[in-house]
This record gives sequence, structure tokens and C-alpha cells, in this order.
Amino acid sequence: MAQLTPIEWTDVTWNPVAGCTVATSGCTNCYAMRMAARLESMGMPKYQGLTRKSGGRYVWTGKIVQDERSLSAPLTWRAPRTVFVNSMSDLFHPAVEEDFIFEVWSVMKRTPRHTYQVLTKRSERMREVLSQTRFPVLPNVWVGTSVENDAVLGRIGDLRATPAAVRFISFEPLISSVIKSDLYQIDWAIVGGESGPRARPMREEWVVEIEEMCRESGTAFFFKQWGGRNKKAAGRLLNGRTYDEMPTRTFSASSAPLSV
Repeated sequence: MAQLTPIEWTDVTWNPVAGCTVATSGCTNCYAMRMAARLESMGMPKYQGLTRKSGGRYVWTGKIVQDERSLSAPLTWRAPRTVFVNSMSDLFHPAVEEDFIFEVWSVMKRTPRHTYQVLTKRSERMREVLSQTRFPVLPNVWVGTSVENDAVLGRIGDLRATPAAVRFISFEPLISSVIKSDLYQIDWAIVGGESGPRARPMREEWVVEIEEMCRESGTAFFFKQWGGRNKKAAGRLLNGRTYDEMPTRTFSASSAPLSV
């Protein structure tokens, strides 16, 4: 129901939803497509039919699975955990029913000992759904969006307009400069290069630009990896050091949605 993960900024992944579709260029080499194909080959029912092979790679078919059985998993974890929600999908994918999103939200509300990280590329739907009164701002839920290049900077405005205790951006895979980003009222920025056999390169100056913007805005900066075909060999040092900053903001009046 949950998996320990090598992702540096979280403890475990929790996937009440599986399956997705390509949204923008950041999805081109999505690791979750390769992982879903691997899990299907291992006979895991939840991942059957989620991908197909095309052009020598596995791609999403568009099938979405809402896994009711996995919803109760966090209730059984006694020790507090930091939980990445839906590493194998997108909670705000248009095919995920709003009532199912509410079920996920209810579980997170019932388990305040855990900290949940919800990351989406569908920032507009996230803003629309979480602005409803039946989705309260939960102090233990961080909401974020992915920004891979300057073509999707509008997601940051959606994020800023979303009611949340903590707002974060994942600049991963970072495939161009995003120097025009506005990090006002953004609590946390994760930066990482693309990894895997078809990884696109990330320039050091793009990373430095974000780190400098974080200093100006008071945003915590987390540098995850350089990426590449061998991400372990490339490492995660920037300026000769690691950056493992985490957000410190807690629920307050400023958690209300902000004007774009």
C-alpha cells in the first residue's frame, strides 16, 4: 500500500491513484511510465493496462485507477511519516473523480501525525477543487505544482491562489531557465535534473538562478540531483555543498488563497 522511497525529500509514497497522461514537455520521459510498465510485468493488478510500448519506450494509455483499498494505508502507520501522495499519478488529473479526491483528503485529515506532499501538473484544477469549502486547509498537507520550463509559469499563479498551509514548487525535470518565476508566498522549491536513458541536460546557471530567487523571497531551497543517465554518479552537490532546506511555515491567516 505504501513504498519506502529513495526520493530525498520524502519518506514514503502513497498511491491511491495510478495511471496518468502526458500534460506538457516535462512529462516526456516520466519515470512513472517506466515504473508502471515494470510493475505490470511483475503481475501487479493495479498497474495492468496503464502503459503501452511506443517508439521503444513505455507511455501512458490514459487508463486511471482509483484504488479504494489503498486509502486506509496511512491509518495503519503509527509513527509520523512524510508522505508523497501519488508518485504514480496526479491527484488532480481530470479523470480522478472529485469525490475520490475528497476521500483522500479525509484520510489526510484523520492522520495529522503524517505530513502529506501533494504535487500536480494540473494546477488549475487543484485551485478550483481546493477552493471549495468541503476541502479545508489542513496544517499537515503541503500542495505543490511542477514547473519544468517557462512555458508553464502560469502554474505558479494557480498555486498561489490555492488555499494551503504550505505551497511548494518542483522544478524537476528542469529543462530550461525559469528566471521569470515569481516565488512570492512560495514556501519551498525543489530543483532537479531529469534522469534516465533519455535525460535532457540541465545547466548549472538555471539552478543558480532559482537558488538566488529563493534567497530573495525567503523560500526554502532543496537541490535534489543533477540527473543524467547515471544520477548517482552526477550527485547532488551545488557550489560544493548539499542543499536540504525544508519549509518551516505553519498554518496561519496567510494560508488563505492569494491574488494572482
